[in-house]
Amino acid sequence: MTRCLLQTVVLVVLALWNSVYPVSADELKPGYLELVQETAEKWRLIWKAPAKGDLTDAVRPNIPNACHVAESHTTLSGVGTLVTETLKCSAPLGGLAFGLLGLENTVSDVLVRIAPLDAPVQASRLTPRMPMVQIQSKPDRLDVIRTYGLLGVEHILTGYDHLLFVLTLVLLLERGWRIAAAVTAFTLAHSITLIATTLGIISLPRPAIESCIALSIIFLAVEVVKTDRRQNRLSERYPWGIAFIFGLLHGFGFAGALVEIGLPQREVPAALLSFNLGVEAGQMIIVGAALFVLVLLRELLPDFKTLAVKSITYAIGAIASAWLFERLLS
Repeated sequence: MTRCLLQTVVLVVLALWNSVYPVSADELKPGYLELVQETAEKWRLIWKAPAKGDLTDAVRPNIPNACHVAESHTTLSGVGTLVTETLKCSAPLGGLAFGLLGLENTVSDVLVRIAPLDAPVQASRLTPRMPMVQIQSKPDRLDVIRTYGLLGVEHILTGYDHLLFVLTLVLLLERGWRIAAAVTAFTLAHSITLIATTLGIISLPRPAIESCIALSIIFLAVEVVKTDRRQNRLSERYPWGIAFIFGLLHGFGFAGALVEIGLPQREVPAALLSFNLGVEAGQMIIVGAALFVLVLLRELLPDFKTLAVKSITYAIGAIASAWLFERLLS
């Protein structure tokens, strides 16, 4: 039984390493496509393709049938490609198709925002299976909230450094009320820096923030491994304080990803709020799943719970250490 459990733990650790390490921590980098009406006949098109990913030159905006390009500018940078076009349209665009040609040949998603004059904004998400949307005559006001809320959930679940931090926090504290206090502090802190950074109030270098985020995971992993049941460590006595301090750092990471994606300029408060709520929803999914596994281990395999927790923690620490060296060297 012991040998079988050890083999299982090793397989889990290897799977975690193989699935997480090759992936950059903040891989949520969809493209951004925007169509904004400026006058009855004039629309502004913005197409933003991140440098990382497969949104190459073969992927390009599909101009609605009633429009033609009057002016076009392309800017290339290390962040990606920015295309700005002025469209002249001879008829209303309601009911016409808008999206990206060639997106079906990629594995990327793209946020799309359509803002007509004197009408609610339409916001949705293009995928390889659905590269086009129909421009609505009467867009749904909840589109922005729905789109950015789902984006927040996805970011916390696929932003592996944030995911591992929350998971390690659960492994360290284990008990419900302590986790609740720490998660509340973490939420408050990253909300502060997320909002302040996105609105341009404060700013810190992205590489330094990402290195510190990796360091925060290493710190918690060490705390888990060296936990002494006879004496509470600082992180156990004041979990909310530790979570708050590191939450400020992670908020900069959330904001960096959100800025790269792009915010709808006329719906910044709604997009920020829904993205943050989505992050919290994803965070609760992580906490709930981790607590469920811990309860199962405690009830079904009490003798091996400590071994399993330490094995997973060592794997998390190793991954975070690799991230730290990679980010410092780059």
